[in-house]
Amino acid sequence: MNSLERMIKALNHEEADHVPVYPIVNSVSRKTLGISYEEWTKDIKLCGDAIIKITDELELDCICTLVDLSVEAADFGQELLYFEDKAACPNHHNRVIKDVEDYANVKAVDPTKTHRMSEHIELARYLVEQRGDVKPVVGFVFGPLGILGMLRGQEDLFIELLTDPEEVHPALKEITKTLIQFCDALIDAGVHAIMFDTLFASTSIMSEAMWEDFEGDYIQEIADHVHARGCMVMLHNCGQGAYFEAQIKRMNPCLISFLHVPHGSNSYEEVKEKFGDKITLMGAIDPGWMMVATEDEIREASKKLIDMYKKDGGFVLATGCEYPACLDFGKARAMVEVAKEYGKY
Repeated sequence: MNSLERMIKALNHEEADHVPVYPIVNSVSRKTLGISYEEWTKDIKLCGDAIIKITDELELDCICTLVDLSVEAADFGQELLYFEDKAACPNHHNRVIKDVEDYANVKAVDPTKTHRMSEHIELARYLVEQRGDVKPVVGFVFGPLGILGMLRGQEDLFIELLTDPEEVHPALKEITKTLIQFCDALIDAGVHAIMFDTLFASTSIMSEAMWEDFEGDYIQEIADHVHARGCMVMLHNCGQGAYFEAQIKRMNPCLISFLHVPHGSNSYEEVKEKFGDKITLMGAIDPGWMMVATEDEIREASKKLIDMYKKDGGFVLATGCEYPACLDFGKARAMVEVAKEYGKY
């Protein structure tokens, strides 16, 4: 059974040969080629080759196009800072949106012609061409509100969601137009699914009502479009108390990648009880904890998750967010070994 077949079983809530496994090892893959984070980010061919190399070496069951959370913001004009050993980020001293009046300047762009999104589309196409016949390739897209936060800065954005909502919504509409085109291009490139990162949809950032007001309609419009294209919708949210129920209603995802127990649940076991027959659950090893944990501790944590979620399929053993860029591959390999042996059906 290859990885694509194994993941299809999980998505259909059927038991495969073993639990699928995907430590999200995107940026750390650069170490297979001995290149910097900046080189890995800016050279799409090297980025793709690194992801393929680590996927093959560790025998991972999924490929995701995640590079960093600034891909879309850059193409709306946001200046980025690049680093040797960490992800690109906005220049906080030079935001596109410097004042409330600047929200009106955010206009839709063509992602097939802009710099970073067009490269991201080409990365997706390359990964599909190289491994799409045996591995699911998932296009990664940051949600509209998250992108706007990159353009304005979260602190100012959060204040203006309260004080100037009528200024914020037009910018979100323009971003949504762009993301629909971006998803179209990724689907045309052959990805099996689109995974949306709805970072702000959690109790650790804002209330459920506020998220509904400022991202609910927009992410639903994008997700509906992806569904209409015949492509799977997936969701990543590593926030504390993520609003699973609200997002399921809005997006109808087939899979949720998560780290913390979601809002309305009291334990990881309850997550399986409430959502396990409807949603394929992917997670939930804590990447921050992995930095200090031993490989044996990671094996034990992986076994506990398998014990909780393995029955009847519908589970992918994974990190709850991206695997730490500073680590080697030993701890990711430990997760894979546990999934293949202890996770047998």
